[in-house]
Amino acid sequence: MRILLTNDDGINAKGIQALINELNTIAEIYLAAPDHERSGTGHSITVFDPIKVVEAKIPGIKRGWVVGGTPVDCVKLAISRLIDEKIDLVVSGINHGSNLGTDVLYSGTVSAAAEGVIMGSPSISVSLNTYQDNVDFNFPAQFTRRVVSAVMEQGIDKNTLLNINIPVLPPEEVKGIRISKLGARNYDNLFEERRDPRGNTYYWLGGGVLKEVQHEDSDVYAVEQGYISITPIHLDLTNYSLIEKYQKLSSTYFESLIRSDEI
Repeated sequence: MRILLTNDDGINAKGIQALINELNTIAEIYLAAPDHERSGTGHSITVFDPIKVVEAKIPGIKRGWVVGGTPVDCVKLAISRLIDEKIDLVVSGINHGSNLGTDVLYSGTVSAAAEGVIMGSPSISVSLNTYQDNVDFNFPAQFTRRVVSAVMEQGIDKNTLLNINIPVLPPEEVKGIRISKLGARNYDNLFEERRDPRGNTYYWLGGGVLKEVQHEDSDVYAVEQGYISITPIHLDLTNYSLIEKYQKLSSTYFESLIRSDEI
């Protein structure tokens, strides 16, 4: 089995090193990771600048590259150009901080896994629910190895990624695993206004997570209650329940807009 590892915390992050140490016991490891932290980049790609790539000699992997681009750049470039062999699985993480609910739309970690799916590789994203320093990634990495072994044996849908979030608890205190849906995750979006040395205005985004009522079958609720959350995510954002409604509108109202002078 061949696994492509990536992340959005950068090539030197503890989470990705922990994954190398665990996953190289069951697979050949390729690694393509950003040259520095790229959190919050979502599914962005680099199109107006060159992408610098430097090969990295890292113990425990077959080949690795430091990529001067986004997490999605890393996966796209690695699969389409850098690696000659077929990748069986993309694993993104372990992120230092959770990726729950609507976080998945902002997350470079989840987006890298999504790019794996787009490129035909089943994918897993893994995050640890803490921003504390000196956190231990060993248990999350061990759990990821077990999940990888299980899903590769049982089969994983190539059109779906598995988004895993792990609470910061000793293994014996983890209550279990919940297969969860995406929950609600919103922020208070505090933009602090500042001035640069030339007097120009700029803004620095801060703020924290808003406390909201969560459904008991959501990923947010699961992690808050001490469970590991696994959420299957597919990339089809179509709202199928509204297709019939708008099909009816298209034959009347929408069609009239084509010929309307008010457009």
